[in-house]
Amino acid sequence: MEKIFLPLFDIVQSIPVLAFFPVIILIFVHSHFLNGAAIFIFFLSMVWNIIFSVVGGLHVIPNEVKEAAQIFQITGWRRLSKITIPAVVPYIITGSLLAWAQGWNIVIVAEVLHTYIYKGTSAQDLFGIGSVLVNSSAGGQHELFLLAIIAMIILIGILNLFVWQKLLQYSEKFKFQ
Repeated sequence: MEKIFLPLFDIVQSIPVLAFFPVIILIFVHSHFLNGAAIFIFFLSMVWNIIFSVVGGLHVIPNEVKEAAQIFQITGWRRLSKITIPAVVPYIITGSLLAWAQGWNIVIVAEVLHTYIYKGTSAQDLFGIGSVLVNSSAGGQHELFLLAIIAMIILIGILNLFVWQKLLQYSEKFKFQ
């Protein structure tokens, strides 16, 4: 499966996510689900970090562990739950951290939808830090813009300290030594 899907995924992930955005907006505007457009764009921009990290994690399972699983006939669900999933936990966490960082890069575009909708207005934007940044900058509200930047920095710092650092520490117990 890797020989088929990995090259395909590599090609798709190399296409800038913003190339898909106008089409995605059209689909979700017609269904009146603009939040869905943002969610889909976030997913599309973030999923590749996790996929490629997990694939890399599958390749570092030591041969001794694979051979022991064969000798003791550990297959199916037991192999998945006792060997494969624990082996990729550090890579899922690392990939998720990278994906989260990628999400911060796309948040402004995903929330400011009116720029992609024909005759769109800022009333069609989703409320969030991205739309606040764009609309305050465009409206000359420099204080609000600066407060939004500071809020984003603080939020990123808090998430890093209390979520990502804890998860990275937790993942250490799954690494093969």
